[in-house]
Parts: sequence; structure tokens; C-alpha cells
Amino acid sequence: MRTDELKRLIEEGLAGAEVRVSGDGRHFDAVVISDSFSGKSMLEQHRMVYAALGDRFDTDSVHALSIKTYTRKDWESLKT
Repeated sequence: MRTDELKRLIEEGLAGAEVRVSGDGRHFDAVVISDSFSGKSMLEQHRMVYAALGDRFDTDSVHALSIKTYTRKDWESLKT
């Protein structure tokens, strides 16, 4: 899978999310910024991202994914 495909899948699954993906075709790093994460635990946030990917892990299209999730407010506070 290409990074742009993975980015598109996450964006489609989490409407309004800002997504940045890097990787080598099987191992990926994703930063996902979405207000839909507000009030949710990190585990819940990561489950939301995995849900957006559907069965991609079952088919071995994605072997490993490191996820960092932020609300927009948290993301902005990191930039200052």
C-alpha cells in the first residue's frame, strides 16, 4: 500500500481529519488530527483509526502502523 492510499482511507473514515503518513509500503507512521478524538482515551482514538482502515491488516496490505493522535487544540499547542 502507498502512503497516499493509507492517508485517503483514514481521511474517509474520519471526516474532517488532517492526516500525515510516512512509510515504506508495509510499515507506516501516521499522525491524525481530529476533533472527533476529544474526550476519548488514546486506545479509543487508535481504534477509530484502525476502524477507518477496515480489513487492511487482515489482508497484510499494512504490516505495521504507528499512530499518533491529537485533537486540533492539542496539535496547535505542540506547535508553539
